Amino acid sequence: MSAQNEALEVWIDQDLCTGDGICAQYAPEVFELDIDGLAYVKGPAPEGEEAELLADPGATTPVPLPLLQDVVDSAKECPGDCIHVRRISDKIEVYGPDAE
Repeated sequence: MSAQNEALEVWIDQDLCTGDGICAQYAPEVFELDIDGLAYVKGPAPEGEEAELLADPGATTPVPLPLLQDVVDSAKECPGDCIHVRRISDKIEVYGPDAE
């Protein structure tokens, strides 16, 4: 089964984040730099509202299917190798530094 057909989630390891901001450039709906200069994921946005920054370490957010390629590109281009994309069903990483 392809990862393209499965529900995915993404999280950022802030310990490895370089604060480069590439992720926020690729997918600003999913990633944001906080006041500490590190990237975090954003929660799903209610209709017509701004998404909330999820500042807890290891916080995950679902990857919206229309943004999957942007999130994957973020993980591939991240200089800190800190973006992890995994299947929600079994928590297997499909994109990122620990992908099989």
